[in-house]
Amino acid sequence: MVRIRVLVVDDHRIFAESLAAALAAEPDVDVSAAGSGPAALRCMERAALEGRRFDVLLVDADLGGHVPGARPAVSVRDGNEDGLVDGISLVAGVRSAQPGVRTVVLAERDDPRRAALALGAGASGWVAKDCSLSRLLSVIRGVLRDETHLPPALLTGVLRELTAARKHRTESERLVESLTPREREVLRCMVAGLGRKAVAERLYLSPHTVRTHMQNVLGKLGVHSTLAAVALARRAGVGPADLTGDVVERGGQLA
Repeated sequence: MVRIRVLVVDDHRIFAESLAAALAAEPDVDVSAAGSGPAALRCMERAALEGRRFDVLLVDADLGGHVPGARPAVSVRDGNEDGLVDGISLVAGVRSAQPGVRTVVLAERDDPRRAALALGAGASGWVAKDCSLSRLLSVIRGVLRDETHLPPALLTGVLRELTAARKHRTESERLVESLTPREREVLRCMVAGLGRKAVAERLYLSPHTVRTHMQNVLGKLGVHSTLAAVALARRAGVGPADLTGDVVERGGQLA
């Protein structure tokens, strides 16, 4: 018999333990529980080292009490003891670190926007916390067959959200493409959180020149602040400058 290894991640201890106990009663399910994002990450890392990776994570949408989507996703290696890895961030981190693991988000209420965020982060399903055990087991087995599961009432709203997100991403990509190579490099430095002086030192430019580049970036992107420019850049898939590598060579082709 092929066994399914499930990890329940929920900071409501009674719920997590009750769900784990119910799932453990199934003959083909092995289940563990974690009470926070960091605890889940440790559990997954330990299991991977022992050669028994989890197959499915059941993740609380409200993990840690944070509103998913309110801030950038936290990578697996950034999890900490303060429980700062929220549900959607955990989904994104797991997809990046262990793409073979399927994640299903457990939610107390239907919310098309958050369900769309979960799917965008890599979740394979969104189900109600009060669904029946048979329904949950069906979803678990379904996502292992590469199925995506959503409540029928959410389908229209989620499709609308995903379409809008794709439209915004496409527009953001078009705006970023209008930047010169040097302006794109400055934008990547902004995404990395560098201030004007640090950008100038990294790119061998004067602070005045960097200020001009930053103003040009804001103008071409149609925003009025660095935070807005960074948010747009992330939507367009622009990552931060690699601060561990070498700085841009003086006299390079980016100027």
